[in-house]
Amino acid sequence: MAPSGLILHLIWRGFLWPLVALQSARGTLFPWIAILVGCGIGGWFTVLTEPGPGSYALAAIMVAAGSAVAWRGPDLGRPLALALAALAAGWLAAGIRAHAVQAPMLDFRYYGPVQGRIVNIDRSQSDALRLTLDQVVLREVEPDRTPIRVRVSLQNEQPWLDPVPGQVVILTASLAAPEGPVEPGGFDFRRMAYFDQLGAVGYTRKPVLLLEEPAGGALPIDRLRSHLTKGMLAHMDGQAGAFAAGAMTGDRSAISEDTVAALRDSSLAHLLAISGMNMAFLTGFVFALFRYGLALIPYVALRVNTKKVAAVVSLGVALFYLLLSGANVATERAFIMIAVFLGAVLLDRRALTLRSVAVAAAILLLAKPESMLNPGFQMSFAATIALIVGFAALEGSIYRQRIPRWAMPVFTLVLSSVIGGFATAPYAAAHFNRFTDYGLLANLLTVPVMGAVIMPAGAVAALVAPLGLAWLPLWAMEQGARWILFVAHWIGGLEGSVTAIPAPGPSVLPLFTLGAFWLILWRGRVQWAGVVPVLIALALWVTAERPLLLVSGDGKLLGLDGPKGRSLSAARGGGFAAENWLQNDGDLTEQTEAAARPGFSGPKGERWFDMAGVRVVALSGKGAAAKLAEACSGADLVILAEDAQTRPEGCTLIDSRMLWATGPLAFLREGDGLQIVRTKQAARLWSPPRRKVTLPDLRPKDATLADLKDQ
Repeated sequence: MAPSGLILHLIWRGFLWPLVALQSARGTLFPWIAILVGCGIGGWFTVLTEPGPGSYALAAIMVAAGSAVAWRGPDLGRPLALALAALAAGWLAAGIRAHAVQAPMLDFRYYGPVQGRIVNIDRSQSDALRLTLDQVVLREVEPDRTPIRVRVSLQNEQPWLDPVPGQVVILTASLAAPEGPVEPGGFDFRRMAYFDQLGAVGYTRKPVLLLEEPAGGALPIDRLRSHLTKGMLAHMDGQAGAFAAGAMTGDRSAISEDTVAALRDSSLAHLLAISGMNMAFLTGFVFALFRYGLALIPYVALRVNTKKVAAVVSLGVALFYLLLSGANVATERAFIMIAVFLGAVLLDRRALTLRSVAVAAAILLLAKPESMLNPGFQMSFAATIALIVGFAALEGSIYRQRIPRWAMPVFTLVLSSVIGGFATAPYAAAHFNRFTDYGLLANLLTVPVMGAVIMPAGAVAALVAPLGLAWLPLWAMEQGARWILFVAHWIGGLEGSVTAIPAPGPSVLPLFTLGAFWLILWRGRVQWAGVVPVLIALALWVTAERPLLLVSGDGKLLGLDGPKGRSLSAARGGGFAAENWLQNDGDLTEQTEAAARPGFSGPKGERWFDMAGVRVVALSGKGAAAKLAEACSGADLVILAEDAQTRPEGCTLIDSRMLWATGPLAFLREGDGLQIVRTKQAARLWSPPRRKVTLPDLRPKDATLADLKDQ
């Protein structure tokens, strides 16, 4: 072949061939639009500095140009142009959303009177009742610095208070800005709070006093939710009633932490999260009730398409249920999916396809880009996609031809539980650091009860309540809920019911997800290229190295990795950080047990330990600063949970002033020394003010660690 021909051939193979392959795949590429929008959103959240106006202008130009080429351009370039437009749309949507929800965050610690209107009632991890307030008034804080919403945990019982959404209350509370991650790369609660416009969190041990009853038209849906919950609890006792009410209305304020833990450890927490399954059960029951109920009336059945009437009524019920439940991410995804499904019924189209899932994902991602980081979003879409693909693969053979009709419901239940559990397991393990070993059994024993008893009984109770007959379906709901909670406590209490899983690195889930999408959506031999990123992701997960030492943001708690697991410097205090550190290690040990592990020596407030050849002491509590000079003479590194007024000469020191600037610290092995990684690295809209600080250098170069100490 002549050189010119070889060059043309290489151009064809390297550039034109992929475009031809994309063109030949037209008709199956639509789901990639949602995926690429997600990639654009992911890129926006990954950058460490806030994107400027120029990046948004460029993204807008790319969206416009890409859409124009996709609409009127040459066939060969349309898929690539649409892909670039989708990526830019994700970036642009994330930026628009972030600036649209920007609201004040408390930038100091506040203690004093708080006035606000109750908009939500739930419970904390410590089982304390929590009130979320809007229309907030803080003493001597200007309105432009006052958060839009604050959340307060009630540390003491308040028997005189019957909280209802819409009430205006006044209390004395300690408030602070939401905390960020407890370690580098950890879950960023501050970012989540930013998008929820939650500007402060705190607690009170003082009485909460009712200032005003709800105004006439204030928060009608929230008040209706509270009213329905109380009505259900009046007819159903204990945690069974709390579970049934939570599953129907989304109000979980009566559910105890013990019940939540049992549901989590038995893989049944999804029954409480109002998502696709709950909404599908409810709307499916309403659809069947109206379709077949109207078909029993000959005059109506002969003149009206009962299927489409049932679809319209079911859509209305789904919308009402979305609003009633509080419209969390999983419920929004479920509603969009059901709206697409029922819309297809009205248009006489096939309803449940990957295209409909892609439409739902694209709508939700463009409207709320931050939802992509939500475990509920990831798990619900993973389960939905896997179920569609799994049942489609079996539809023409095993599913219809080899299974007797009488066995179809059982087969469908088992298969859906297996497929859904398999699809969501990686995401559940990554976010919650646990795998529920008997989750399949628990779901097989409870999902039929949820679909055949609890959700239909709830719908019937709503229909017959005006006649005073709600007690009967509510009794049926209670029995179903009792069974589910019995199974949850039984399965959750079995030996080995939960296997702890270490946290993956930041690139694991994106790689795994993109590889899985490629395997599912692409066609031909190149489809199997998706196995490569999946295997790389799993390898990175298995080989991920946890920090040798973790230091909390206030310096009062340290976690040292050792042969028996992570040892904690204190048995009490910093419980949230301790729990998250241990779980990220794949360790379900309690803080008190971890504090008893070997690793630290010395009295409380002066904890000594060795770390990769570095002698370290952590000083905290009363009189810690007075011990600094003596500690510096015997340690290579001192961690002080106070501001050091004077720094002894040659002392390698990390004090609370430095920690305020860096956030929690992680110490990683690097060659023969240590690398210190700070948590506060990004300068984003939700980030606290960033301060420059120089961390100690514990990496040996030409000097030994002892030499570094004296420099």
